[in-house]
Parts: sequence; structure tokens; C-alpha cells
Amino acid sequence: MGTYLDARTSQNASTGNSIAIPILAINTPQLFGQIGLLSAGVTTNPRVLLKGTISVQLPLALVGITITIVRGTLPTDPVVYSATSTFSLSLLAPQVIAFSAADYLPPVTPQITYTAFVTSNLLGTVRVGPESFDGILVSD
Repeated sequence: MGTYLDARTSQNASTGNSIAIPILAINTPQLFGQIGLLSAGVTTNPRVLLKGTISVQLPLALVGITITIVRGTLPTDPVVYSATSTFSLSLLAPQVIAFSAADYLPPVTPQITYTAFVTSNLLGTVRVGPESFDGILVSD
């Protein structure tokens, strides 16, 4: 059984339609959440459980939205999770994207930082909320 070490939450927007942040560049990662987990007390088999949600209003066209989580702060840092959802052009309401990821045996440093990015392959996508990103660090 794992031992809880730390948990953090990055809550950018708590409710639907509470923000309006356009994604202004095609296929360019835009940060929407970041957490730093303190690793004091890590013994063996550290693992991080990550989850979150983001809501986007889509343009009236076929669009792909990619969620990427990296261990670090830059889009070029090691990818822990990446998934693309493709939405049809008939969707008018904001779309909620939920995700769950894990990082098994991450390198242990005093603080392990994770950053969540969103990317769109088409202009006109707007982040509308809610947006949340959280993680928990455990070890044996």
C-alpha cells in the first residue's frame, strides 16, 4: 500500500464560461495548469497520479484538441501524457475534456513539477472553463 506524500491543485477556472482565453497559435502548447509536488519522505516505487479537466468552445469546423502533461515546465520537457480528441463540426456547446495520467518512478528531486498544456490544430478555439489540474505523490 502506498504512502501519501503530497498533493497539489492548479485551479485556473472553477466554473463553466468563467474565462475566455483564445488559443491564438495553431499547434502551439498553451499552459493551463502547473503543480509542484514535494518529495520529502519518498522511499521506493514513487508514483504520481495526475488528473484534470479543461473546457473549450470550438470553431465550427473539425478540430483536434491535444492535452499534454510534461514533467517540468516547458513543452519540450519529458512527456508524461498526451492525448488528442477530435470533435466534429456540429458541436455548438463547450466541450469538457477530462484526463487521467500517471508517472511511475519519476526522478526524485526536492520538488517534482508537472505542467499541463492544451493545443488546438485550428484557430478559433477558446478556453472557457472550468480548468483544473491536480496530482498526488505516493511511494511504498
